[in-house]
Amino acid sequence: MADNKPLILVDGSSYLYRAFHALPALTNSKGFPTGAVYGMINMLKRLIADYQPENMAVVFDAKGKTFRDEIYKEYKATRQEMPGELVVQIEPIHRIITAMGIPLIMVEGVEADDVIGTLAAQAAQAGVPTLISTGDKDLAQLVNDHITLINTMTNTTLDPKGVQEKFGVPPERIIDYLTLVGDTSDNIPGVPQVGPKTAAKWLQIYGSLANIVANAEKISGKVGDNLRQSLSQLPLTQSLVTIKMDVDLPLSFADLKIKPADKSVLIDCYKEMEFKNWLSELLEERKENNTDKYKNYRIITDENAFNDLLKQIDQAHEIAFDTETTSLDYMNAQLVGLSIAFAPGTAFYVPFGHDYPGAPRQLTKEQVLGQLKPLLENPRIKKIGQNLKYDIEVLANAGIQLQGAAYDTMIESYVLDSASNSHSMDMLALKYLGWRTITFEDIAGKGSKQLCFNQIDVQQAGIYAAEDADVTLQLHHKLWPRIAQEPGLKHIFTDIEMPLIPVLAAMECHGVLIDPQKLEKQGKELKARLAELEEEAFILAGQPFNLNSPKQLQEILFERLKLPILQKTPTGQASTADGVLQELALDFTIARTIIEYRSLSKLISTYTSRLIEQIHPKTHRIHTSYNQTGTATGRLSSSEPNLQNIPIRTSEGRRIRQAFIAPEGYQLISADYSQIELRLMAHISEDAGLLHAFSQNLDIHQATAAEVWGVPLDQVTQEMRRNAKAINFGLIYGMSAFGLTRQLGIDRKAAQDYIDRYFARYPGVRAYMDNTRKLAKEKGYVQTLWGRRLYLPDINASQIPRQKAAERTAINAPLQGSAADIIKLAMIRIDRWLQQENIDARMIMQVHDELVFEAATDSLPQMMEGIRHHMSEVVQLRVPLLVSIGTGDNWDAASAH
Repeated sequence: MADNKPLILVDGSSYLYRAFHALPALTNSKGFPTGAVYGMINMLKRLIADYQPENMAVVFDAKGKTFRDEIYKEYKATRQEMPGELVVQIEPIHRIITAMGIPLIMVEGVEADDVIGTLAAQAAQAGVPTLISTGDKDLAQLVNDHITLINTMTNTTLDPKGVQEKFGVPPERIIDYLTLVGDTSDNIPGVPQVGPKTAAKWLQIYGSLANIVANAEKISGKVGDNLRQSLSQLPLTQSLVTIKMDVDLPLSFADLKIKPADKSVLIDCYKEMEFKNWLSELLEERKENNTDKYKNYRIITDENAFNDLLKQIDQAHEIAFDTETTSLDYMNAQLVGLSIAFAPGTAFYVPFGHDYPGAPRQLTKEQVLGQLKPLLENPRIKKIGQNLKYDIEVLANAGIQLQGAAYDTMIESYVLDSASNSHSMDMLALKYLGWRTITFEDIAGKGSKQLCFNQIDVQQAGIYAAEDADVTLQLHHKLWPRIAQEPGLKHIFTDIEMPLIPVLAAMECHGVLIDPQKLEKQGKELKARLAELEEEAFILAGQPFNLNSPKQLQEILFERLKLPILQKTPTGQASTADGVLQELALDFTIARTIIEYRSLSKLISTYTSRLIEQIHPKTHRIHTSYNQTGTATGRLSSSEPNLQNIPIRTSEGRRIRQAFIAPEGYQLISADYSQIELRLMAHISEDAGLLHAFSQNLDIHQATAAEVWGVPLDQVTQEMRRNAKAINFGLIYGMSAFGLTRQLGIDRKAAQDYIDRYFARYPGVRAYMDNTRKLAKEKGYVQTLWGRRLYLPDINASQIPRQKAAERTAINAPLQGSAADIIKLAMIRIDRWLQQENIDARMIMQVHDELVFEAATDSLPQMMEGIRHHMSEVVQLRVPLLVSIGTGDNWDAASAH
């Protein structure tokens, strides 16, 4: 053992529990918990990186009883059983540690502490320094000049001086200290009412436990009585807390050599656990072998080879393909080439737009697209892609209307695991194939010097593009069988998500007409109001300050004006978050001013200024991007610009909507579902009270108020209705009495009373919530009416706040997700109707429960009747689906119905 290399002994049990509790309840796409595995392996990796050890071991407790159980039957009797989601992670942890080449030790009849103590003692005797990585205070008794404790969670070390500073006694007195204090977690009795401070004080006065016992009569008070009454049990406690340092082991400290890692096993483990970054690192190390993967990739630059490829496409049942372009912006992207794959490992790239100096001769764009057009427009040939919507759009811009779009691997991944944080091809390849793809940055560079695809060497571009098609095909082969075996998921994919893709593509390409003059005028007015608010804030503060600086805002609000600190940031600073300001605004004018300032600033930066910049120079419209995989519940999101967040309840937000206009001869139609999530609650819960209210077309909030407060409908006051509305919407989002207290500004008892009365009148709602929590805990997921799943990793978490948050999500997700499914089905149905009837109208926007159309003025009666019919009849619920419809020259006028 090298002189400067310490022996490192890891307390596996300590690591295990700390990793489990420190991280959120991570799972892989199959719902298998992985948080403890990731946390523990990450700590080991950090330890190895920091100390570069040659000798190391991870020591775990073996199964079965130990000598401590024999001498004290109540030993650890009060410990709770290990959580099930942790138990199943132990085997993969052991497997990965072994594959890393780290010795893993478990010895029956003793605990990990005893094995660590014995090995550390052996090393100390040989003069070898030992680092024990743990968070367990019991091991402080081992510390000496050769043995140090390290805590990777807090990045601290304990040497003899550190032990003295932390416990108030030296390492050689830790056993005495623990004997006096006992250990509630292990059910080891100490002296009642003797805590760390008293134990340390006695040991400082008397020097040792033996001297404390000898002077027991001199210690006065209740604590002295407790000591004298505990004298007979102290020897037992001492033996329980004393770590054995003479365990008969099958090896010695010198045998604990770290061996070379078994990378094949690690790759398999990381693939199974879906640890993408670690997997990527290992695959990068093995990159030299990757060239075999590309041996059947072909770059097509001559007519004969291209004609052969066309024949293969024509005879194929399905193909995976990808477009290569100059931009990610579908409205401005120019095609550079296409890649195609028929079978795993074989792929083709047809370049036609690489125009860098010295680029090789390629087939022309007109020739390639002209001959591919009938094949790409042939619905018989099923098309597989990754983010097919983009490909549909760039092909449409080139005059090709893609038909037969059957499978999108991005959507397949989303349907299988909507809560995953990424559905990109690179991540999916790592996650499901264990394949580290060539990234765009690998071939194009980074930053300001990054090349466009047309500037990239054809050979490099060809491998990259062919890999895209190949990986897409292989991902489909991996993902589709998992979807196909689940009828609900298959329905979501084939009947909702895939048919929606061309609908969204058409909406995006058509775009929305914007009046820039209106936006410009509003922007000037908002900026003037912003200046007024800033001046108002300065007066209230008594000095100028930067309203956009959280630090300066903290100083003004909490140091200068002495406003109450309601919440702190993770770093311990007074929070100035919006939620905090909302509460402060109830009592302090300056908080209201800052809230309005922030709101207007966001409108200016996000909309009045930005929307003008986003108007396309050719279409004079804005073209958003709808994302099918952006939310866990199935709702669509949009970006560049985000249309989902334009406020509708403020006059400023409504004025932004006024800038969304209809062209001459057309009107905008806004149609939105009325209280769809509450109607879904009535349908799913089958609550008689809710079903009656909706079937009679009552004002649901007024009806709820009448039920909760026990008054006739005509005696419900506005305040009662407001409170009932808060309860109705709050409960479907899992709101507690505490949340209702804050929202209504009432005390906790009154809020709980409201909720209790609500559940008494609507018992079906309570039953739905209770059953949903129960099913979520059993299955690990909830699902919509059509089978869309939302996995809930934290639903059985041992940390109560995380578990409660998961329960709230479980209650709302089936409602919000079912609402998302309904409006998607309505979009598909209306789009087909518009095409069949050949009406001069377009669907142009989707925002939450609202659809917006652009229709020729003479088609308005037909459009309004058809939209109402298709939206309300798209699904049969136990209550009517009501749709509110309005028309106008602009979006605000149309939605003011």
